[in-house]
Amino acid sequence: MKESKPAPRKTKRAVRTLGPEKTAQIYAALARDRPDPHTELKYINPYTLLVAVALSAQATDVGVNKATAKLFAVADTPEKMLALGEDGVADYIKTIGLWRNKAKNVIALSRILIGEFGGIVPSTREELMRLPGVGRKTANVVLNEAFGQPTIAVDTHIFRVSNRTGLAPGRTPDEVESALERVTPPEWKHGAHHWLILHGRYVCKARTPECWRCVIADWCKYQPKTPDPATVSKLGPKPPRRT
Repeated sequence: MKESKPAPRKTKRAVRTLGPEKTAQIYAALARDRPDPHTELKYINPYTLLVAVALSAQATDVGVNKATAKLFAVADTPEKMLALGEDGVADYIKTIGLWRNKAKNVIALSRILIGEFGGIVPSTREELMRLPGVGRKTANVVLNEAFGQPTIAVDTHIFRVSNRTGLAPGRTPDEVESALERVTPPEWKHGAHHWLILHGRYVCKARTPECWRCVIADWCKYQPKTPDPATVSKLGPKPPRRT
């Protein structure tokens, strides 16, 4: 009787990154371009930052800021937010997507902060992720912005920039986060999240990346690079295709 051969073990997919030298050059260029990177969400304290980031899921920072300007004027602590109640919070955030569920989560997380943390926003990822509506990405943003921890929250912008450039390729946000943690030099880790997200938001755009004004184009793997529209327009219209 033949012995059955064990099934071959799945090998981990090898991910090719840019290497230490190019990676360092990319971060140095991004740092020169934006010397003081920070979130574009408006907040007053760690608690309002937590609420703003939770509200920003599937919404723009501009839209969240418009809603929270009035909300935070009357409720900038868990106690004040709880006093508003779910319907009260909902009235302020109705312009934000998924506002019903978000209002419910804001009240629930405020209640837990008061009951279990003395009204103070915790400074560990594990504790933050116990709060309703707070996933890994939200927790990482709060840890980075409010507590100065070198975390990297991978959103659609960072996912796109990391894959397009070859800085930290990955098939999922978790893979990209793990790769970024591995390849980002310690001196750049605190600002990495903001540099990458702002670069993706304003330069390396989803539909048409603006490669002609990109400060890291020399090291980026993305091809073909998008030409400057002004230069293209000077060349005139393309000749008609021959049939």
